[in-house]
Amino acid sequence: MTNSILKLPAVSARTGLSSSSIYAFIAEGHFPRQISLGSRSVGWLESEINGWIDSRITASSVRKTHEKGIQP
Repeated sequence: MTNSILKLPAVSARTGLSSSSIYAFIAEGHFPRQISLGSRSVGWLESEINGWIDSRITASSVRKTHEKGIQP
């Protein structure tokens, strides 16, 4: 399995988050940290972004199940 590096516009498009929200979530420890690609370039590992998206989907599903009173 290869691991691609995503630049900020791709991360924003995948997550639906603005760049300022992404950096705020990073500061809060709720989003994968970027990696340095050079002196003025950063990117995110695609696998980490996919994992974050999956965790949000799971959390949403659990919350909806809990709100309906259904035991998982």
